[in-house]
Amino acid sequence: MALFADRRAAGRALAGSLARWRGTDAVVLGIPRGGVVVGAAVASELGLPLDAVVVRKLGAAGHEEFAVGAIADGVRIVTPDAVRWAGMSAGDVQQVEDAERHELVRRTNAYGAGGLDLAGRAAIVVDDGVATGATAVAACRAVQARRPSLIVLAVPVAPAEWTPPGDTVADYVCPYREDDFWAVGQYYDDFAQTSDGEVVALLQRASTGSATEPGP
Repeated sequence: MALFADRRAAGRALAGSLARWRGTDAVVLGIPRGGVVVGAAVASELGLPLDAVVVRKLGAAGHEEFAVGAIADGVRIVTPDAVRWAGMSAGDVQQVEDAERHELVRRTNAYGAGGLDLAGRAAIVVDDGVATGATAVAACRAVQARRPSLIVLAVPVAPAEWTPPGDTVADYVCPYREDDFWAVGQYYDDFAQTSDGEVVALLQRASTGSATEPGP
């Protein structure tokens, strides 16, 4: 049986592990696309503002869901062990990166991400789960450039053995750390792809002060 009905339910569950941030000056930053849905639920439960930090996974050739690295604004992470497992050359990785950089720019412009001032504020970076961790770490490193007082990485589910690098975050919150982990989607009844339109709507709703979590 899955842990969560959908991403909104996962966000509500995750908010329970972040209760100490309720009503503070913290900011929730969802990683598009699915992480913005989770983040919107967290922000709604805790009464916090919502923004996004755009990251693009560098997928393995023929196994695009498996990340060999990730990129964000001013950040590039490549995992040599993952590249070797995927049998990719440096040229293969560069080809994937070039394509993903175009998508990174497109999504950043489409979502209007990065509009909130993080200087001196706690930044809670949220995704719908961690697999290899490349995108989560890239997101946190991109957020560092926005000068928050500290960064919290918060995800509903991740492999039990995974933790973020100590120089990346001040705190790591994950209520479900699973031993038998093979994909984030296995822990959701509904893990349908989130659309650009849904991300934009959630961010716009948050920016106007409306409820950040639509519908049941």
